[in-house]
Amino acid sequence: MSQRKSDTLKTYADLMEASGLLMEAALYGQEETHPDVLTYDSREVKANTMFICKGAAFKETYLVSAIEKGAVLYISERKYETGKDVPFLLVSDIRKAMAILANAFYGSPWKELTVVGVGGTKGKSTSAYYMKAIVDDYMEETGKPESAVISSIDIYDGKSRVESHITTPEAVELQRHFRNAADCGITFAEMEVSSQALKYNRVDGMLFDVGIFLNISEDHISPIEHPDFEDYFTSKMRMFAQTDHAVVNLDADFADRILEAAQAAGDVTTISQKDENADYYAYQIRKDGHETKFSVRSKEGEEDYCLTMPGLFNVENALAVIAAAKILHIPDSCIHSGLLRARSSGRMELYASKDKKIIAIVDYAHNKLSFEKLFSSIREEYPDYAIKAVFGCPGKKAYIRRKDLGTIAGQYAQKVYLAAEDPGYEPVEEISGDIAQYVQAQNCPYVMIEDRGEAIRTAIEESEDRTVILVTGKGNETRQKYGSEYIDCPSDVEYVKKYLESYDQIHESTCRRK
Repeated sequence: MSQRKSDTLKTYADLMEASGLLMEAALYGQEETHPDVLTYDSREVKANTMFICKGAAFKETYLVSAIEKGAVLYISERKYETGKDVPFLLVSDIRKAMAILANAFYGSPWKELTVVGVGGTKGKSTSAYYMKAIVDDYMEETGKPESAVISSIDIYDGKSRVESHITTPEAVELQRHFRNAADCGITFAEMEVSSQALKYNRVDGMLFDVGIFLNISEDHISPIEHPDFEDYFTSKMRMFAQTDHAVVNLDADFADRILEAAQAAGDVTTISQKDENADYYAYQIRKDGHETKFSVRSKEGEEDYCLTMPGLFNVENALAVIAAAKILHIPDSCIHSGLLRARSSGRMELYASKDKKIIAIVDYAHNKLSFEKLFSSIREEYPDYAIKAVFGCPGKKAYIRRKDLGTIAGQYAQKVYLAAEDPGYEPVEEISGDIAQYVQAQNCPYVMIEDRGEAIRTAIEESEDRTVILVTGKGNETRQKYGSEYIDCPSDVEYVKKYLESYDQIHESTCRRK
């Protein structure tokens, strides 16, 4: 089912009027036309398409192309002189309109799914994949299909599995993915919910069965994202008004404000590693070989859990999904098995040289909170190893990261290698130079190497004593943004494997000669 067959152009015009968004409409006798496609991408247009004109970069040529390909209606905030009597709907807010249209066109497919949304500054993707592992074990046990997932890493909707460009898709894609999932018999979906998605109405009109809120720190502050922290914070808090059951981390900064906002949800469940009065309290957190073990106390009693994914900080993510799984009445056996096998591609992926002198960890860490957690955890878990870091920052956005990441890396690392990370239209040398001043302020040596592969190779080749190399920001992504284009490239994981193998070959050869 791609849309409700009873819907006509008049249906959508009436919907815009009922929502208070309609400013002008002209259907030119096409009131009873049934649209088959809804898109804002002129490359997707075919016969009977409703075309949305959106974005600051929108060009009239996109609309002309859409009409030539068969668009039967366009929705816009302004009227275009097309030279033809093409039906149109002029609306006061195209983003609000897009969410309403997408929900209607795809028949509110989220209602056919149990949707778990994950919000916060750090840990969204890991938590989403922890939840997915638990749910998928439950699905297998009950003979149902694998759950859908929408994350900053990838998207699976039953029909396709693709690498992501952004954390939460625009409303049209989001509801399309939900529709695909429901049509494939999928009953559960996990998704990351970004501040941009909430601010720009991508998730309007839908309800999360469980909404997890992990933490918050200053991020995404720039002219094209959030003008200040307050805007970022209030955008994040909008999630609760669309949540049936909220899970809130009491250890988060601004916990009082978060709890106050969470009252907009149907009910609130709290988690903590510090407050024993939380509904789910994690304690006795310890390393046991390569495993992280911890205990959880709740109204159901006390239970021990185990994670095999590296990183002590992942207990926070695990605790949140344990609470969510309990709310959804998922069996304990599935919670245990899911957490034990849970992995998030590109998150805390650990690789080591054969002599164990070099450990390389690939992770998506890319903001202040994730860097603090990652570096402090590695210092604790590998006290006898030096730390090196390979990272960069994206161009023209989240400028505060350059100071935060440079400072934190400089405090913990013995050397920093600054490389390209989705620079867009900003020169990599300028981005790296901006970060470098904060690394240098911590008296930490650094080198700027634009090519990520070359930076990773150099970091590995320059390591002789026991060293942990943290390669952060890109994870398992296989594309890098230069200008407006996404360029294919090896992932950080591929680079690490390749250059560790070269390291092993060189050192084995040296040992044989001795």
